[in-house]
Amino acid sequence: MLIRSKPDILPSEITPRDVYQRRREFLQAAGVLTAAASLSVASIVAGPRVARAGAKLPNVRKSAFSVAEEQTPYKDVTTYNNYYEFGTDKDEPAENAHTLKTRPWTVAVEGEVKKPKTFDIDELLKLAPLEERVYRMRCVEGWSMVIPWVGYPLSELIKRVEPTGKAKYVEFITLADPQQMPGITMPVLKWPYTEGLRMDEAQHPLTILCLGLYGEALPNQNGAPVRVVIPWKYGFKNGKSVVKIRFTERQPQTTWNIAQPREYGFYSNVNPEVDHPRWSQAKERRIGEFGKRPTLMFNGYAGQVAALYAGMDLKKNF
Repeated sequence: MLIRSKPDILPSEITPRDVYQRRREFLQAAGVLTAAASLSVASIVAGPRVARAGAKLPNVRKSAFSVAEEQTPYKDVTTYNNYYEFGTDKDEPAENAHTLKTRPWTVAVEGEVKKPKTFDIDELLKLAPLEERVYRMRCVEGWSMVIPWVGYPLSELIKRVEPTGKAKYVEFITLADPQQMPGITMPVLKWPYTEGLRMDEAQHPLTILCLGLYGEALPNQNGAPVRVVIPWKYGFKNGKSVVKIRFTERQPQTTWNIAQPREYGFYSNVNPEVDHPRWSQAKERRIGEFGKRPTLMFNGYAGQVAALYAGMDLKKNF
């Protein structure tokens, strides 16, 4: 009999200690912990209020880039999430993300481009043919999933805005609205959440602008209505609920690198040979499985992406 289990990692081991402690101090100061103790038995039994997923996406074709591995169940993909804007515990995004309003929604593309443009979300949905890509996803905490994302190569968007010769990096800026995102009121990170890629990484065929999963529009807790997915990098590189894409000449500052530069480098490629300062990265736990499996270099995508880093010291440039 298969019994599904979540990773046995404590929150204080997952979140950097100072960040985790600041969160606890904030909650205590606000009286939230006391209030939480008074929750009714009925509300506890009812469980988290899961944000509703979107409608089925039309004309989604299968992609040859998909891995032939068992997919993580939809329920696990949508209820076990990292999305600090809605809470730092894994179940909080599914419980809290119903407050996110995904219509209207625009993504401004600016910086070192010849044709800056603000795209409406419905325009993005029609920009290129939608594909289902089943990707392995690995989080820095040590757990992994196999998710059927829906989207298209980010390069489809990039070529339409025509980057200039000065564009060497792409910066992704996500929504930071305290009225919609309760986690924004907690000073655990510098908001808005920001990530970035080199231009060659952003234009790689595996990097997608993602608009759905399991054939449906993205659920709020998974980064609705638009996010990026880079399957050979740790999960926190995949910015959710993107509102701005900026092309830059200089390497952008990224949120976790600002918070803990010793622990979270700019590249954040999945590398079993580079340990996190507080735990090994050599193995991972696939959600739904007993035990652990070896972590694959570049999350198993070495054949496709290793050439991007030829000649680089991947332990120094982690």
